[in-house]
Amino acid sequence: MNDLAIVLVHYRTPALLADAVRALLRDLASSRLSAEIVVVDNGSEPADRAAWQELPLRRIDPGANLGYAGGVRRGVEACAAECIVAMNPDVLVVEGCLGHLHAELERGAAAAGPQFFWDGGLRFLLPPTEARSATAELRAALARRFPGVPLFAGAARRAWRRHARRHWEAAEPFVSPALSGALIAFRRDAWTQIGPFDEAFRLYFEETDWLLRLAAAGLDSRFVPAARAVHLYAQSSIHEPRATAWFGEAERRFRRRHLGRGVTRLLAALGAAPPRRTDAARGSVAPPAISLAALSTPRPPVWVEIALASGGFPAAGERLSAVAGGWQMADEIWRRLPPGELWIRGVDRRGRESAPLHVHCGDGAPQR
Repeated sequence: MNDLAIVLVHYRTPALLADAVRALLRDLASSRLSAEIVVVDNGSEPADRAAWQELPLRRIDPGANLGYAGGVRRGVEACAAECIVAMNPDVLVVEGCLGHLHAELERGAAAAGPQFFWDGGLRFLLPPTEARSATAELRAALARRFPGVPLFAGAARRAWRRHARRHWEAAEPFVSPALSGALIAFRRDAWTQIGPFDEAFRLYFEETDWLLRLAAAGLDSRFVPAARAVHLYAQSSIHEPRATAWFGEAERRFRRRHLGRGVTRLLAALGAAPPRRTDAARGSVAPPAISLAALSTPRPPVWVEIALASGGFPAAGERLSAVAGGWQMADEIWRRLPPGELWIRGVDRRGRESAPLHVHCGDGAPQR
């Protein structure tokens, strides 16, 4: 029997899928793990499949778009390995990732997840899944509803920062329910014990719900910092016009199930986050170079955080080099960003922030 079964759920991203499989094959070769790669094809054209037809994988055509949860279930049913990796095709594993996750499952974890990066240079760390307790949800909702009130926005960012730093600065695996379904490893016996991802969550929140069910059953999910992967982020959902509606439906379902109807109604009354502005024309301009003076904090900044709204949670962070004279976003990320705005802050060791720099994606002109 293979050491691993790797299930990729594909939807209209053939080039990304081919890149993801090639990265998996490189990692498997270096780790000497044996694995079957299964692709559940929720949507492709015959011409698309030319991108991966020469690769050693097994394609399953479910006959309809089952969503991510349904696709993972179908893939798990089709393979026999005791250790399973479910992942998106917009994820590239870094060498050693699969070995570290497999080892953690062998040590008794029911599920395990890697540290995600936004770029191939492994500079920009992506945060763990947001905490989804009633307190955390209400704190975040107040920050979004009143972005100009420092009491709300500042408190939400500080709580987010504690949550993110715990994962970003970890040296050893630890128990965490904040894993991402973009790539998650799990044991078949845990999957059998608590059941598969709930397919009522068509595209979002399925892993968050599943991990809470896992914890309720007394089973551990562990964050494994030595396992690293690059997440190109939302590359499949951009091809699905219903993705935004599905997110809203999944969020409401998750809140009713885990937070209760009262909290769900209160969160709905506070309203959703304001939409990201997209009035900035996107061009081929390189990302702006920013001096560290522009990110000044009471003590020298040690982190740069990038958010998509002035009061919002950062979408990524980078630890600054002690000798860096300036800062610039990786060009590969800049090219992938949709038109809109970014807010960039420096943060020192005590969590004190610089004034945010406001950057229009594509025009290269930071503003206060």
